Amino acid sequence: MSIYDFQVKTTNDETVSLEDYRGKVLLIVNTATGCGFTPQYEGLEELYKKYREQGLEILDFPCNQFGHQAPGTNQEISDFCQLTYQTTFQTFGKIDVNGENADPLYDYLKGEKGGLLGGAIKWNFTKFLVDRDGNVVKRFAPTVEPEKIAGDIEKLL
Repeated sequence: MSIYDFQVKTTNDETVSLEDYRGKVLLIVNTATGCGFTPQYEGLEELYKKYREQGLEILDFPCNQFGHQAPGTNQEISDFCQLTYQTTFQTFGKIDVNGENADPLYDYLKGEKGGLLGGAIKWNFTKFLVDRDGNVVKRFAPTVEPEKIAGDIEKLL
């Protein structure tokens, strides 16, 4: 099993294969629009602007499992991110990251880099860094601000 074996849904419910991202460095983040960490969208966009030409892609997966902090529709969430934080990276459809309805991608990510709580995602804005070969190399807690990840990204680019 590889990261490239997974398919995810866009905000328009279209299926996208992560194979499309082969050869890129990925930062995969579960997000929410009404969370205390929501301002991290600004830092994520700064990382994306700085490193996208070198091969960074940020994959944003809204999740409403933590305090119901992503209550909107996929389109409302995408619009909020673009209008409020001027995000230009890909926002995907809302998913679950824990429990029996967890998206298979997140089950895989948690299996690769377990972290706290036996692998469960603790809160919004947990981040996974994936190298150009599809290896999940690092997991970052929600409290780790995007700018603190820049050095890890640079090593992979």
